[in-house]
Amino acid sequence: MIKTMLVRAALVVFVCSAHASAATPQLDLRQDAKLGSILTGDKGMTLYLYTKDTPGVTNCYEQCAVAWPPLLSDTLPKLPSGMPGKLTLVKRKDGTQQVAYNGWPLYYWVRDQKAGDTTGQDVGKVWYAVNPGPPVSTAKSSELGNHLVAPNGMTLYLYTRDEKNVSTCYDGCAAAWPPLLSAYLPAEKGSKLGTTLRKDGALQVTYDGKPLYFWAKDSKPGDTTGQNVGQVWFVVKP
Repeated sequence: MIKTMLVRAALVVFVCSAHASAATPQLDLRQDAKLGSILTGDKGMTLYLYTKDTPGVTNCYEQCAVAWPPLLSDTLPKLPSGMPGKLTLVKRKDGTQQVAYNGWPLYYWVRDQKAGDTTGQDVGKVWYAVNPGPPVSTAKSSELGNHLVAPNGMTLYLYTRDEKNVSTCYDGCAAAWPPLLSAYLPAEKGSKLGTTLRKDGALQVTYDGKPLYFWAKDSKPGDTTGQNVGQVWFVVKP
């Protein structure tokens, strides 16, 4: 009973502090084993989006906002270094301003207790941790031409032994070829991007059904040293 009361008290303090403080938050990126690179706020707490919101508009109030405290700020915070996208401020009904990333208002989850917690992921099939930018973009190499890269600029690869929408790269293979993971990928009509569920429950980004990977020996953006490794690994042509 005492433990339960203490937990409830901690939750109340977290909610109240989240609403009361409108100081400029410190945003950062953290690598999660199942969700990939995700956005965090003060004290490293995971930030989430609500799919029932619309860009520039929050629909989370009253009890929703108790469970999912909005990320408030009087001034626009800075994006983490190298992170693509744009931050804006969304005005809430009470006049406070909520930080939004690429139009999506940002929230904490009251049941996350410490930095690194992601217990809000997929709650109600409408709440998801926030990944940086679109999962892929296009880069050009003088030798390989146009190919896909991740938001951090690192080259992405496909594995010819995979089946469509099925990854066969695990254990030692996945250590050498880390999969490109995603917390949430909105379905866009006509897009070739998708996700496939890995054995550990992680969502791996796919392009035209091909699971996407990094190569551990690429050390900087622009590297393509994984091209043709074992004659089964290749850059991905858009």
